[in-house]
Amino acid sequence: MLLLGIYSVSHGQTVDELKIKIDNTNTAIEKLDIEIKKYQEEIDSLAKDKDSLSGAIKSLDISKKKLEAETKVTENKIVSKNFEIKELSLQIGDKNERIVDSKRAIGQSLYNISQMNSSSIVEILLSKKSIAEIWNSSDQLDTLQENMQDKILSLAKLKTNLEKNKKLTEQKKAELVVLTNELKSKTKIIADTAKEKNNILVETKNTEANYKKLLATRLAQKEAFEREVADFESALKIAIDPNSIPATLSKVLRYPVDKVIITQYFGNTEFATKNSQLYNGKGHTGIDFGVSIGTPIKSAMVGTVVGTGNTDLTRGCLSYGKWIMVKHLNGLSTLYGHLSLINVTNGQTVSTGEIIGYSGNTGYSTGPHLHFGVYATEGVRITKMVNSKNCTGVTIPLADYKAYLNPLSYL
Repeated sequence: MLLLGIYSVSHGQTVDELKIKIDNTNTAIEKLDIEIKKYQEEIDSLAKDKDSLSGAIKSLDISKKKLEAETKVTENKIVSKNFEIKELSLQIGDKNERIVDSKRAIGQSLYNISQMNSSSIVEILLSKKSIAEIWNSSDQLDTLQENMQDKILSLAKLKTNLEKNKKLTEQKKAELVVLTNELKSKTKIIADTAKEKNNILVETKNTEANYKKLLATRLAQKEAFEREVADFESALKIAIDPNSIPATLSKVLRYPVDKVIITQYFGNTEFATKNSQLYNGKGHTGIDFGVSIGTPIKSAMVGTVVGTGNTDLTRGCLSYGKWIMVKHLNGLSTLYGHLSLINVTNGQTVSTGEIIGYSGNTGYSTGPHLHFGVYATEGVRITKMVNSKNCTGVTIPLADYKAYLNPLSYL
């Protein structure tokens, strides 16, 4: 497998040599993609065994292997991107040389034309032995002018292509920055995944019975916190102007993940109904996307990050785990929960489709996924919890229940 740094970009390399190396890295990426697909299939098959210690550990192990393979893909993409930038650099250098040559040729043509034009009719008649030579001199002048016009057109085309190559180079450099950041993020997530596995083994002393007790404790803590949240939200009573939000089915938001697999819908779903204690009878407040740990999560629309948090920092507080909230200009706000990594800060402006974090299994989660919530901005408040049994000091979004909107109404 090709890894970052396995190739060095030397000044003596030709465009053809670089193309071969780009093809080699792309071949390595294709092989890794097949490996990643197999890991994902294994993770999906373990979903039914998520409530067992062995299933949880195996899922973390495979997730780590998948992340490592994805990291190698990113490394290869960085190598390939560097080759592409070098290839463009060579093409830019070649075009610059050709532009210089074209300017020199145009200058010479202009000089020759000026020399021919500077001769008077009398001088031309006196200097020539025959009428044929006079006509031949005129044809030479026409030919010089035509050649100069061709060189001017060629020069304009070279300059246009040069500008295109320069813009493409800047684009490739920007993509390289994104890939470098992705590599750093995935490396951290791999370390966190290994840490999570070790924490589970230590906490359960590697026994199935202790793992069942741990799950029961986490469920009780989650239910207790949901009751506190429900009490608080029921008292908010915030007036929401229906005209302040877009019309339903307006498709103003984009999906926050590239591969859309919805594992739970909004409202009183079958799961929410069967587990009413988790939702206080009000149903699921967002939609869940089934994605493995480390999947890039993207902003559903341009907006401003108005809050981030990590409920796991307070032991026993089971909620969104690592979360992000983005406020949009159209009266909507979006929430991204159970992340493994947050890549934005409060006050940051994000664009539609920009990677703002990576999916995970933080907070109260029965398996890796993204909880995606949509709110009427008027009705949501980022609130610091006080006097909570398990979550004192934790900051999370809270809303009048009328402010919770079905995300599928806007996707």
